[in-house]
Amino acid sequence: QVQLVESGGGLVQAGGSLRLSCAASGTIFNINLMGWYRQAPGKQRELVAVITRGGNTNYADSVKGRFTISRDSAKNTVYLQMNSLKPEDTAVYYCKEEEWVPGNGARISWGQGTQVIVSS
Repeated sequence: QVQLVESGGGLVQAGGSLRLSCAASGTIFNINLMGWYRQAPGKQRELVAVITRGGNTNYADSVKGRFTISRDSAKNTVYLQMNSLKPEDTAVYYCKEEEWVPGNGARISWGQGTQVIVSS
């Protein structure tokens, strides 16, 4: 089992910044990918940014140039630096972890989510 603990959400004015953190703990094998998704009220969950074991990153077009994903592999932690926040960034942000479990294959874990509210 893997536990993902997210932190860093909150209320911020438009134009402000927040930094989200997600730490993975428990029985961890080979993490292939960690990242962030978000879900706004009435909308489907969508990708925000992910980073692979090799360090490759992928961002949603809506956050490119404003958000930066990074990781500390030694701590099994991923970060999301969010700058120039907009009201449309308001959502619950979920951490996602994908790993390969020997004998079992791919395993995906999700965090509980952290709320981000951007006021105009």
